[in-house]
Amino acid sequence: MHHHGYLWLGEKRTFDRESVRRPAPQAPGAGGDEEVRERHREAVAAFPMSEVPPLQTSHWLLKPPALVRGTWAQPRDAGRWLGERLAEVAPRFAGEADRSAGRLARLVDAAVERLARGGDVSLGHYLRGTLFHSVALVTCSPNRAAPGLPCPTGGHGGGAGAPPPRAPVS
Repeated sequence: MHHHGYLWLGEKRTFDRESVRRPAPQAPGAGGDEEVRERHREAVAAFPMSEVPPLQTSHWLLKPPALVRGTWAQPRDAGRWLGERLAEVAPRFAGEADRSAGRLARLVDAAVERLARGGDVSLGHYLRGTLFHSVALVTCSPNRAAPGLPCPTGGHGGGAGAPPPRAPVS
């Protein structure tokens, strides 16, 4: 078991577009409307390439490996990364209570506990203005919510073969 980190910062209105945040439904029947089939083809192509956080946290595993910001074998290491990401943007959180160092530490501690039990973590915060910050840690190999999903990095638990962490988004 290992954990992948994902990060997104973007316009709230983009985050609110649920159509880009879910995988395409089952393909329409052959006798269906051509327009419906075309929309389905577009959805099949768009979802995996979209960096917008999926509605279901485990669906990050359907995204390309390039979106993985880091991979850790130990929950505590993944939690450290989470804490760093939160600290980077905390001064911009819209809610003053969300900026509290104690609150952020409790979020990280709870995330580490959840990861240790095989769960996923997904946090989102409104930033001043119209931006939304999303950070997720997804347990992999297997994912408890979706055990059939393959590891986007080929099953690597960090180290050799795992993609290098990407630079943080600001």
